[in-house]
Amino acid sequence: MKTFRCRVCGNPLYLENSLCYSCGSALGFSRAEREIVPLETTGRYVDADGLVWHRCANLTLNGCTWLAALEGGQCSACDLTRTRPADTDADGLRQLPQAESAKRHLLVELDTRGIDVTGLLFDLLSSSAAAGASGENVVIGHADGVITIDLAESDHARRERIRVDLGEPYRTMLGHLRHETGHFVQMRLLQAGAPDQVARCRELFGDDTADYQAAIDRHYAQGAPVGWEQSYITTYATMHPFEDFAETFAHYLHISDTCETAAEHGLIPVGPAEVLGSDTSSADSFADLVRGVWVPFSIALNQVNRSMGKDDLYPFVIPDRVVEKLAFVAGLFTPATRDRSG
Repeated sequence: MKTFRCRVCGNPLYLENSLCYSCGSALGFSRAEREIVPLETTGRYVDADGLVWHRCANLTLNGCTWLAALEGGQCSACDLTRTRPADTDADGLRQLPQAESAKRHLLVELDTRGIDVTGLLFDLLSSSAAAGASGENVVIGHADGVITIDLAESDHARRERIRVDLGEPYRTMLGHLRHETGHFVQMRLLQAGAPDQVARCRELFGDDTADYQAAIDRHYAQGAPVGWEQSYITTYATMHPFEDFAETFAHYLHISDTCETAAEHGLIPVGPAEVLGSDTSSADSFADLVRGVWVPFSIALNQVNRSMGKDDLYPFVIPDRVVEKLAFVAGLFTPATRDRSG
């Protein structure tokens, strides 16, 4: 994530800021500019082209700070939420802001990486409400362009308990969204991608036509195959080619976003353009980024966490075969240049 500063006073800001705590300016996020901008007292923002934008109607509901084209309307990020908890679902509404915040973070990085989200929608559901109505929990997943998220994952204690029970090294709301978006990206690739890209995808990740339910049954009965560490980023990636691609895509975003953030703060000795410039759409440049920047940097981050008595920030090892997969995913996109000086 790039760094943000208040255009009025220069104070550092987070993506979620609706107010500058230094100068008191009301703020909104401009998706077109990929910047946090100051609002007029009426809640409007007039961009460099003279277009008038308004604060999203969902600021109070889910903490959205993005700008909407219509006064009293919702922004392009909120438009992607197809289903949310009912107004009578107190638990779901309490959990909604964290999921929506993670979704907005995801959309910013997808825009930055040049990943088209046309056709992508989100069902943000409350498992407690679903269980009360039907006795069934919400299943996190992707189907035909719709990502379903269980809002109960907003509860840290619950999410950590599931992580431990499943033996996962990492589990976050943003991680869920990145993984499920990987399924959406692969679906689009297999449906309309260039034949050479589709062929390379299947060469790297395997035959995606393999029976998915049989793969699930085998995975949970037998676990990961011996020696999986040489070819996969996680044990879950070994289950089926769909899961391998989704896990790899998620790590592509983990690495890209963290490197951009680190570069913006001067934690790695290169600028954002050199780390994530247009040339990183090629396989070789992203492979170089992983080996030359990310691996030593993530080791340092893990050591910092251990110094604080915490678990590793990035508890994964990236073998050469996974570097190939990451580079392939990176090569599918051309990073966007949405920024304007404003």
